[in-house]
Amino acid sequence: MQNEPLELGEISFPRWNVHNDRMAEVGFLTIARRLPSLVRQAMRMAWEASPRDTLATITLSLVGGVFTAFGLLATTGVLTALFSEGPTPDRVMAALPSLALVGAAAVIRTATQAGAGWAQSRLSPQIDRLTEERLYGLTSRVELVAFDDPEFHDSLERASGRGVVVAESVVTSAVDVVTAAVGIAAAAGVLGVLHPVLLPLLLLAVLPDAWAAVRSARMRYSTMYSLIPARRRKWIISALLAEREAAAEVRSFTMRGFLLRMYDAVAKAEQDVMLGLAKRQMTARLVGEALGGIGTGLVYVALGALLALAAIPLAIAGTAVLAIRSGQQSLSNLMYATNRLYEQGLYFTDFLEFCADAERRLVGSRPAPAPENFERITAESISFSYPGAEEPALREVSIEIKRGEIIAFVGENGSGKTTLAKILSGLYEPDTGAVRWDDTDLRQVSPEELRLRTAVIAQDHTRWPLTARYNITMGTDKGQQALESAAAVAGADEVVADLPHGYRTLLDRRFKDGHELSGGQWQRIAVARGFHRDADLLICDEPTAALDARAEHALFERIRGHADGRTVLLITHRLASVRYADRIYVLNHGKVTEQGDHDTLMALDGLYAELYTLQATAYR
Repeated sequence: MQNEPLELGEISFPRWNVHNDRMAEVGFLTIARRLPSLVRQAMRMAWEASPRDTLATITLSLVGGVFTAFGLLATTGVLTALFSEGPTPDRVMAALPSLALVGAAAVIRTATQAGAGWAQSRLSPQIDRLTEERLYGLTSRVELVAFDDPEFHDSLERASGRGVVVAESVVTSAVDVVTAAVGIAAAAGVLGVLHPVLLPLLLLAVLPDAWAAVRSARMRYSTMYSLIPARRRKWIISALLAEREAAAEVRSFTMRGFLLRMYDAVAKAEQDVMLGLAKRQMTARLVGEALGGIGTGLVYVALGALLALAAIPLAIAGTAVLAIRSGQQSLSNLMYATNRLYEQGLYFTDFLEFCADAERRLVGSRPAPAPENFERITAESISFSYPGAEEPALREVSIEIKRGEIIAFVGENGSGKTTLAKILSGLYEPDTGAVRWDDTDLRQVSPEELRLRTAVIAQDHTRWPLTARYNITMGTDKGQQALESAAAVAGADEVVADLPHGYRTLLDRRFKDGHELSGGQWQRIAVARGFHRDADLLICDEPTAALDARAEHALFERIRGHADGRTVLLITHRLASVRYADRIYVLNHGKVTEQGDHDTLMALDGLYAELYTLQATAYR
């Protein structure tokens, strides 16, 4: 029904308008306290990206500020000469030396600003590369279980969605803050030299704008922060509407209208929040600009009073006007840059916090070398829970696998088979208990080294947008013979033979000259990938799910033949394929409830016998 209420899971619309607790107390003083830290973090990143360009940017900005002050002071000489008594030609001639100094200062200031801009523009692509490498270097190294943690996903979304994007802007804004601060210092120095009372007047025109900028930044960040779960849901729905993987089922099940309704519900709620944000930000800006106009008027009233009281001469007043306007411009630039730096810095902080959290999730240094091979693998009292799960996925599981055996894990969906296999292969670490290859505890071994000695053929294998060769070799270089041998064992050689460019064919139709495979063909490529690894432990997790009966039978024959002294761990629901396994472990709700060979388990007349009989009956 079109009016049926939509269930949107984690999305809770009323929470979208609630500011996050950490933003509730943010004000100008908070920004002032955080500004040095943000500038320091940005400059550190810029220095890592390019010390030379960072040094050039800062040095040239400082030099430009010095010549700004010099030009203002030289202007006093020009005005003093022009406002003095005497014939006009004589006054103009007297002003020429000071005019030359003003012109020279302007030329040098323009040149240094251009140089600083050039160095700053060189920094941008280098910073982008540095931050992206850092992010993806960490996401590809964190423990696999992190991707089962919703908090990690939200943190990753903030870091990758905005944190990486704004890193360059943060550095640019930090440089702009430094440049504007130098300009303010130059104007303030000139005003201090001309008359001490002129200096406080500079603040009156910009403090309201500073308040408005800070308030606007706080509103925007808190709103964007609260919208992250909603936007993630919207992006997921948009992918279902636009990506190739779901296109067939969207049409087969006529889901277009339903998905559009769901998308519109999320998008409209997001739109309402953003419209409310725009209204609040406009109000803050109007108040800030009104108060700023009043402050500017007071500045000129005070300057006129000083002239009326003869507290300053006309030439000094003229220079003061120029200095105040220069200071106002620098202060405006500073407020804009500070506002931008703080707002972007909040997202940049998300990036830094994600990186720090990801680094804590990395596996530390482990001294023990990975065993070259093993005589047996043992798991002792293994328990494991996924992040946020109410019930453990595995409970006190103990198993033994001897070298050269074919071991099968059997059980209904959710029984813990795949989780246990991932623990044995080092992809997950158990919460309690230990996994040993002979006498080596895997907690003492680098996971990277261990994974070089294991191969996994998974049902949900990745369809890499690479050539057929790389889909099998995964970037390793063992030579053409090893490639062709693995493909032949898996039956993938027949698939490759039909490809227009053989192993050089790109397996992704989204690209020019790309080619798409069927599910069964992809399955053979994935099997060849596992065989090519030539590992001591081969884990086959539902490797025949996409194969027809003939191909399935042939594959299991090949797996048995390929074992040849290797250890094979087989996970499958098709129990006819495991009857020849050396030992079968039956899992139920995270526990091993039965174990033995096929005949032993059939005689036991437990869960295995029930499942096997059900499948056998269906074929009679």
